[in-house]
Amino acid sequence: MLLKGGRVIDPASGLDAAADVLISDGKIAAVGPDAGAKAPSDVERVDVSGLVVCPGLIDLHVHLREPGQSAKETIATGTAAAARGGFTSIVCMPNTSPPIDNPGTVALIREKAAREGLVNVFVTGAITKDIAGEELAPIGSLKQAGVVAITDDGHCVQNNDLMRRALEYAKMFDLPVMDHCQDYSMVTDGVMHEGYWSTALGLRGWPATGEEMIVARNILLAELTGTQVHCQHLSTAGSVQLLREAKKRGIPISGEACPHHFVLTDAAVAGSEKFWSADGSGVYGYRREAPSFPAWPSYDTNVKMNPPLRSARDREAIIEGIVDGTLEILGSDHAPHSDFEKEVEFDYAPFGITGLETELALSLMQLYHTKRLGLAALIEKFTVAPARLLRLAKGTLKPGADADVTVMDPDREWIFERQASGSKSYNSPFYGWPMKGKAVRTIVGGKTVWRE
Repeated sequence: MLLKGGRVIDPASGLDAAADVLISDGKIAAVGPDAGAKAPSDVERVDVSGLVVCPGLIDLHVHLREPGQSAKETIATGTAAAARGGFTSIVCMPNTSPPIDNPGTVALIREKAAREGLVNVFVTGAITKDIAGEELAPIGSLKQAGVVAITDDGHCVQNNDLMRRALEYAKMFDLPVMDHCQDYSMVTDGVMHEGYWSTALGLRGWPATGEEMIVARNILLAELTGTQVHCQHLSTAGSVQLLREAKKRGIPISGEACPHHFVLTDAAVAGSEKFWSADGSGVYGYRREAPSFPAWPSYDTNVKMNPPLRSARDREAIIEGIVDGTLEILGSDHAPHSDFEKEVEFDYAPFGITGLETELALSLMQLYHTKRLGLAALIEKFTVAPARLLRLAKGTLKPGADADVTVMDPDREWIFERQASGSKSYNSPFYGWPMKGKAVRTIVGGKTVWRE
């Protein structure tokens, strides 16, 4: 295949120029203005003029729900959603049923993904047995089985000594540790961000400190053990500041941000947050309509996630952390749930929303189209940065690399419609939203797995 006439952006090699990309035998064969000259006569030629060609996007935070929860999502449907979103590689979390805490479950998922998956699926293993936070999982055996990291995502190890031992073992096997930062004794049974809107709506609060205490714990343990610790889906201004200061001291700590946390605020639970486009300029943004209180609060369970949507101040801090490099990776925390689970009172609905198909557009709209972040810098957070953290041989268009390629149109306007989703679940707050920016072709191993 020859991708001809596009703007090629490869942050791993510092390339941002008009060029052709030649793919042969599942690998990148050549990149440059003369790549077409090296192509055989029978090559498939794809005109990508006016489009951006970049390394295949990587999402390091996805819940595929298989095994055990296939009513919500399967490897087949989850990878179909990933392909539609422009993602060629995804990293699945271990909170399945049974959890991914042993080599047999790792093997099951890898075999099923090889057979049914449209994109590359990398597996994480649990930190503790049954994700119960009481006894370490067999970390060495999990590494041997092929996991790329360990995490109890969806849960958080509360025992600090146990977490220290997990980090020490992980370092022996050169595995990064990813952590869902939540202090249970602080959060208790909170269901939304503790602040004005939780009080106004009469819902139990989930304080920002409940995240920040574990972020501080992880920084101290990363400094003590020298193990790479990655703080997942950070949501508060305090977490960003803690991470910023720790990174300046050279501590091996990193963090990620999810689009819902830098697009929405806790006002969305009341339905008091609206989409707007500024004066037809093509610049999109989001504003909170506080302090006006809606006559009929929505209590929309599709904006219930863990950690919860935070205040406007927290949202701005997350954006600043992305822009200055404190938060070096973007991920979706794609967490599908069946309709019947979400169609209950807010208190009883499960945490989580889907995100694979909207995260690229939302990131472009909130970061690139608002001129907060350049396109190459944004692509870096979806490609080489997660590949570097997880030691994946992905995220680049250098000759010889796997031919995982995303072709996108940063300016394409479209509406996210429920019936067009590839996921098995529909728990997204973004249906009906006008979007700007879209993947139009997803190539995995040299083969087109989805195109507009």
